[in-house]
Amino acid sequence: MKKFHHLGNLLREVWRFARQNKAWWIVPTILALLILCLLIISGQTIAPFIYTLF
Repeated sequence: MKKFHHLGNLLREVWRFARQNKAWWIVPTILALLILCLLIISGQTIAPFIYTLF
C-alpha cells in the first residue's frame, strides 16, 4: 500500500513541475509509461492461463 502512496506523491510532483515550468510534453510521456507498465504487469499475470488453452 505504501507503493501506491509513493506513486501518488510522484505523480503529484510531476504535475506540479509541468504546471510551473509549462512543460506539458511531460504529461503524455508519463501517461504512456504508466499504461505500458500496466500492460506489462497484466501480461505477466495472464500468461500462465494462456498456456493452458494451447
